Amino acid sequence: MVAFFSQSKELVCRQREDPENPQMFKDGNIILGGIFSLHSSWKERQETYTNKPLPLECISLNFRDFQIAQAMIFTIEQINNSTELLPGISLGYKIYDNCGSIARSVRVALGLSNGNEVLSAESDTLCTRPAQVQAIMGDTSSSPCMAVATVIGPFNIPLISHFATCACLSDKTKYPSFLRTIPSDYYQSRALAQLVKYFGWTWVGAISSNDDYGNDGMATFTETAQQLGICLEYSVSLFRTDPPNKIEKIIKTIKYSTSKVIVAFLSVLDLDVLMYQLSQHNLTGYQWVGSEGWNFDSQIAERDQHHILDGALGLSIPKAHVSGMKEFIIDVKPVNLFDNDIIIEFWETLFSCKFNQSNSSAQNQKECSGHEDLSELQPSFIDMSLMPIFNNVYKGVYAVAHALHNILGCNKTCNYKVQLDPFMILQHIKNISFKTKEGDEVYFNENGDPPAKYEIINWQPGEDGIADFVSVGLYDASLPVDKQLSLQHRSLIWTHNSRQVPLSVCSEKCPPGTRKVLQKGKPVCCYDCIRCAEGEISNTTDSITCVKCPPEFWSNERRDACVKKEAEFLSYEEMMGALLTAASLFGTCMTAVVAFIFFRYRKTPIVRANNSELSFLLLFSLTLCFLCSLTFIGRPSEWSCMLRHTAFGITFVLCISCVLGKTMVVLMAFRASLPGSNVMKWFGPTQQRLSVLVFTLIQLLICILWLTISPPFPFKNFKVTKDKIILECALGSTLGFWAVLGYIGVLATFCFILAFLARKLPDNFNEAKFITFSMLIFCAVWITFIPAYVSSPGKFSVAVEIFAILASSFGLLICIFIPKCYIILLRPEENTKKNMMGKGATKTC
Repeated sequence: MVAFFSQSKELVCRQREDPENPQMFKDGNIILGGIFSLHSSWKERQETYTNKPLPLECISLNFRDFQIAQAMIFTIEQINNSTELLPGISLGYKIYDNCGSIARSVRVALGLSNGNEVLSAESDTLCTRPAQVQAIMGDTSSSPCMAVATVIGPFNIPLISHFATCACLSDKTKYPSFLRTIPSDYYQSRALAQLVKYFGWTWVGAISSNDDYGNDGMATFTETAQQLGICLEYSVSLFRTDPPNKIEKIIKTIKYSTSKVIVAFLSVLDLDVLMYQLSQHNLTGYQWVGSEGWNFDSQIAERDQHHILDGALGLSIPKAHVSGMKEFIIDVKPVNLFDNDIIIEFWETLFSCKFNQSNSSAQNQKECSGHEDLSELQPSFIDMSLMPIFNNVYKGVYAVAHALHNILGCNKTCNYKVQLDPFMILQHIKNISFKTKEGDEVYFNENGDPPAKYEIINWQPGEDGIADFVSVGLYDASLPVDKQLSLQHRSLIWTHNSRQVPLSVCSEKCPPGTRKVLQKGKPVCCYDCIRCAEGEISNTTDSITCVKCPPEFWSNERRDACVKKEAEFLSYEEMMGALLTAASLFGTCMTAVVAFIFFRYRKTPIVRANNSELSFLLLFSLTLCFLCSLTFIGRPSEWSCMLRHTAFGITFVLCISCVLGKTMVVLMAFRASLPGSNVMKWFGPTQQRLSVLVFTLIQLLICILWLTISPPFPFKNFKVTKDKIILECALGSTLGFWAVLGYIGVLATFCFILAFLARKLPDNFNEAKFITFSMLIFCAVWITFIPAYVSSPGKFSVAVEIFAILASSFGLLICIFIPKCYIILLRPEENTKKNMMGKGATKTC
């Protein structure tokens, strides 16, 4: 169109370019526009740039969009025949063919906006005139809709699409007048990701159409998949017009991949091209997961002769039924429609015939009668598998009609005086809410989108060899996340007619007891399973970390549970504990036997020779020494820990004190035999008893201070061994412990020195030599005890201490008392005062 001033100085527009005439047209009070791909492509031609380019010559009639256009016409006719909706108002339509070209879509959109039909040469048309249509239905794809919505957005003309799902179209700042009756791909992409996650597929391939629909949908899917822990082995895109080498590269990518699941966000036409190449390479056995762009298209199922898509799973628009629409669509007759080229072309393509055989180019084809039987056609045209899409067109037209009904204030009649404005219609469409005759609720959210609900479709083998679309679940985005997806798992059939869910992972799941370690340079879904270290567990599948067991627990053999550590202590039941107990009891019994012998022969010279009271007290203390070792055996408790060390310290001091007293008696007796010496009166029986009492009370005082300040206590040692708890007695105050041992050591050393000095004193039975030897054993045992005690782990340190107690006790008992018992029992003739005194005098002389 070109604008200029006429003689009346009014701005007049006249057409300069080629006109755009609608392929289907009907007049009415209010006109609705339609843009559909009635043809899927156009003839290629080389431009010479010397002449004006000719209009596009469209080829490849698209039955699918032809049916969609028929659905729009059916809906308009139904509204016109209604007495309840828009009474007295007739709707008309102008339906254009964009031939699958975005540029042509923009051109016909402008034609719908301002009129671009053939004008008479004499007519002068004002440039300032209202829009030719009040709303536009279409297009089927997202990219053309984006272009059209951008162009007509400033005019506020509503554009309602039935199949443009790109989430980008929800942006009202860019596309303010766009609405749709199909959910946004934002929800579909998330639903596909949840579907993949549901079956445990973490390693998948992705193929998308290289247009706004595929790229935007795949971007959302990739983002959601990443959040759900799904990895893409590859993500490729294609367009049906791509060169063969690019398609071949995609085929190689699929062929050499390890993933067995392919998520296909493709349009029907793009998938058709890909399927042909896949069949050429016999690439079957993959589990396809598809978007609604192709997942319920019967024509794709018919062309899948190599069963590439067997078992496919994906989303589709929920099934729908519109009364009378199927009959209207398939009741297309060319009779009396020879002025409508698209109907003629449709009929000729459908039945492979030609009208008007006078055309020389059509001599080899049969002639069309116009009365061919549609029932003889393949199901691709009459099975109405695209009824959900037709229903979306139906709802879109009814949305415009309801908006017009409200604007015109229709009741029994409509107000014809209301000046219609596209912006007003747009606002009313955004706010409408109604139910169709079939009960479908229609409304739009703030982004111009309907509620997101999908059926989950499974391609299952049909009796005629063509896949049946079986509904196996639902997806409802309005529900909570954990309830959005519902599936009838048992009714699914997978690729190769299998009932077993296919496996598609980069790495097998890591069982409990292991953790995942990522493989260098690979996605997070590729990992190795490393067994948890000792003391650590993982009790879930695919754990990324191993959890350390609490101190009192340890990992089991499988590393999937913490079990309570075995408590280790020296018990009576085990062999070592039983032997030490037996040795302790044997020593006690042996001491008792010696005590009995000494008591039986208490009046004999050998018993009376060196203070029999100290001998009996020494035997009593040795009995306590043997018995106190039993306090070290068994589970440590608060009382046993305090008792074992204090009892040991006090009884040994009592024992050493008695030995020291006996040694002092020998020395004092020798000193008393010297002329003029009265030393024995200072070390008589009373002084001996008092010395034993004082030495013992000092040790008792040390023990009381130890128990008062910081007493020993039961302690669980986790450091000695990893898989066991060592129950032991902590010393509390180490100073107290070493003070007790040190005091015993001082007394033992002092006793040893005195006994060593008295070993050669003249006497027939000098006890000092036996005491010297017993003290030598005592000191040797306890000197070696210290390093052995420190280096022994766990219960062995207790066993070392018991062994030291028993060894030193047996040393004292055997060295001091056994020689005397030997004389008493086996050499009674030597147990006489005369024998002892006589030999002693001889030696002295």
